[in-house]
Amino acid sequence: MTDYGEEQRNELEALESIYPDSFTVLSESPPSFTITVMSEAGENDENENLEDNDVSDILKLLALQAEENLGMVMIFTLVTAVQEKLNEIVDQIKTRREEEKKQKEKEAEEAEKKLFHGTPVTIENFLSWKAKFDAELLEIKKKRMKEEEQAEKNKLSGKQLFETDPNLDTSDIQFLEDAGNNVEVDGSLFQEVDDLEDGDDDPDYNPVAAGSNSSD
Repeated sequence: MTDYGEEQRNELEALESIYPDSFTVLSESPPSFTITVMSEAGENDENENLEDNDVSDILKLLALQAEENLGMVMIFTLVTAVQEKLNEIVDQIKTRREEEKKQKEKEAEEAEKKLFHGTPVTIENFLSWKAKFDAELLEIKKKRMKEEEQAEKNKLSGKQLFETDPNLDTSDIQFLEDAGNNVEVDGSLFQEVDDLEDGDDDPDYNPVAAGSNSSD
C-alpha cells in the first residue's frame, strides 16, 4: 500500500531544495505551500505584465497537467510547465513589441521622406488636388466679385455727394478766399511797369538810348 503522506513529505523536501528562494511553507498539516514562478526575463529584472488571456492559458495548462499526472508526484512537473509557458508568453510579448517599434520607426521614416521629398504624383491624387484647387479658386472669385459689387454700391455720384454734404458747393469759394488772404506780391514788378508807362508819355523818350545810358 502506497504511503501518500511519506511521498508528500519527500516531495516538499525536494521542492524546498530545488526552489530555495521561491518556496514558502504555509501549513504543514494539511500541507500547504507557495512557489513563485518567474520567466527567464523576470529573473533578469525584465518584467512583463501578463494579459488576461495569458493567465487563462496558464490555468488551462495547469488543469491539463494535473489531470495527466493524477496520483503521481506532480508539483515539479506543474512548475516546469508553467515556467516554460511563461517564457513562451514573454517571448511573444517581446516579439510583438519589437514589431510595433519597427513599424513606428518605419512610419516615422516614411513621414520624414514625405516631408522632404513630397508625395509622388499620381493621376488620382493630381485630380483630387485639382478639384480642391478649382473649388478654392471659385470661392475666391465669388468673394472678390461680391466685394466689387459692394464697392460699386457704395460709390456716390456728384449729385449724391452734394446732397450728402451741402457745404461742397461753397468749399471752392472758401478755398479761393483763404488763398487770396495769403498771396504775396512783389512790388518791384509793378515799379518796372510804371517806369515803362512813364517813358511812353515822354515824346523824346528813346528806350534804346535809355538802355545804353543805364549801361554807362
